[in-house]
Amino acid sequence: MLLDRLKQLGLSEKESKVYLAALELGESTVQEIAKKAGINRTTAYFHIEDLIKKGLISSIEKKKKRYFYASNPENLLRILDSKEKEISDLKKDLNSLIPELKTIYNLAPYKPKVHFFEGIEGLKSIQEDILKSKFKEEFSLVNLDDAYKIFPPSPKDHRHKLKKKFLKEKVVRKIIYTSKKGEILPKKEINPPVERKFINPQKFSFHTEIDIYGDKIALVSLKGKLIGVIIEDSELAQSLKVLFKLAWSCI
Repeated sequence: MLLDRLKQLGLSEKESKVYLAALELGESTVQEIAKKAGINRTTAYFHIEDLIKKGLISSIEKKKKRYFYASNPENLLRILDSKEKEISDLKKDLNSLIPELKTIYNLAPYKPKVHFFEGIEGLKSIQEDILKSKFKEEFSLVNLDDAYKIFPPSPKDHRHKLKKKFLKEKVVRKIIYTSKKGEILPKKEINPPVERKFINPQKFSFHTEIDIYGDKIALVSLKGKLIGVIIEDSELAQSLKVLFKLAWSCI
């Protein structure tokens, strides 16, 4: 326990062993300390010299022979004081650097914001982001069989929450979907306005969902390991909208 606590203060394992050995033995030779610490004499001497520099071991000569002993354990507080000073100095240096670093950061080209999600809870987080985001149109590409398998339709699922949002905010939607069951969804609905187009899974097979809303793109893997990502970038979102509209016009 003491060994671990000393290591937390910043001493190495061998330094800790040497210090504890010197503490237990009192005035003793390098050889005695090495034996007590369970290390060789040369290594012990090397760490004793380091501990002397740290103020944790002192030495005395008697009859032309050098003896070592542990200093008052309160000297261990000096290590913490030294660490505190180092951290304080580092903070000062960092604070002086931050303005310059911010200038470089602000001059850098705009970078898209990317958020990764995993598992069912991660996919629910993506659904929540769509619910709370503001936009006037949404474009979706989805494998309906996979989506229903992960989130079976129910009266209180996220689809009903989204429908309420789209109705309230007058969001226009276009959906391209696939299903082995065929064309199972109506082509059009009025409240809220939505258009759907079916593609044959035998001709176009995919196991993902893509949602384009506002300046965001949500990409979700619906098969195997559930992984999702939200990319927030106006140019990328606009480009994907163009590709979606191109695909829509070809169906």
